[in-house]
Amino acid sequence: MTSAFNLAFVFPGQGSQTVGMGRELRDAIAESKEIFRLADDALGFSLSKLCFEGPEVELRKTSNTQPALLTVSVAATEAIKSKGIRPSVAAGHSVGEYAALVAAGALEFTEAVRLVRKRGQLMQQAEELGTGTMAAIIGLSTEVVLEVVAQAQEAGIVDVATLNGPGQTVVSGETAAVERACEIAAEKGAKRAIKLNVSGAFHSRLMSDAAEAISGDLANCNIREAEIPIVANATADYVRKPDEIRAALAKQIVGAVRWEESVRRMVADGVTTFIEAGPGQVLQGLSKRIDSSVGIFGVGDVTSLDELVAALD
Repeated sequence: MTSAFNLAFVFPGQGSQTVGMGRELRDAIAESKEIFRLADDALGFSLSKLCFEGPEVELRKTSNTQPALLTVSVAATEAIKSKGIRPSVAAGHSVGEYAALVAAGALEFTEAVRLVRKRGQLMQQAEELGTGTMAAIIGLSTEVVLEVVAQAQEAGIVDVATLNGPGQTVVSGETAAVERACEIAAEKGAKRAIKLNVSGAFHSRLMSDAAEAISGDLANCNIREAEIPIVANATADYVRKPDEIRAALAKQIVGAVRWEESVRRMVADGVTTFIEAGPGQVLQGLSKRIDSSVGIFGVGDVTSLDELVAALD
């Protein structure tokens, strides 16, 4: 069994989904197949068919995307664990934090997939109401982006939504304020400052109603003390106790995803290898930009699983 303090499992967030994701793992790995069965049973519809066959327009709906990503990420985790590989710490980007909690033994998968389905429905409702938007700001330091956001507040509510890595930040809030932030960012020398194709202000104060609803659900679900530490998005610090986890998940809805700080925290504490469990390569790319010295792998299919096993053997 491979298990060391230097090994972190990380889990992708919304945007990494693709039709067909997880099918290979379902077909080849018994433990992964069981995760898809549990998801379908827990939700009362064939989430697995949506993952494997689409249609893409349905998979892209936030209420479906989020539980689908969780399911594929946990299926990938089970595939990795079936090879005797265990993490010493876990973290997930936005909705990926729920997969991290499952990997850490703090949350049962079936409870997690129901929670994430509800989370996705709440966030989709915000999108449908058109209560705001988001924008990516590329090429400015965090300090300058914070100045941009402070100045743009004159036009309305706008917050930092994600701190992904050097020169890559997302802001979120009321449309006019986000547009003003893009203008100010361009004036300050941003390489790009572009609105994203969303109509919900995720990870901003505009999500406070969703955060309140999620808090109620979290209060009623069974969260155990984590077997390994999880680095929370909202604080870039470790959580393990149930009350800490509940607070972190509620705060995450309205607060920034502090991904760069989270990666740097893990590296500072001894992590030398990151494994992105789930579809896509977003976190692998971010990790390379944050610290090029770390080993980075991804597992989303059988080939990448075999490559990981060979590398860690």
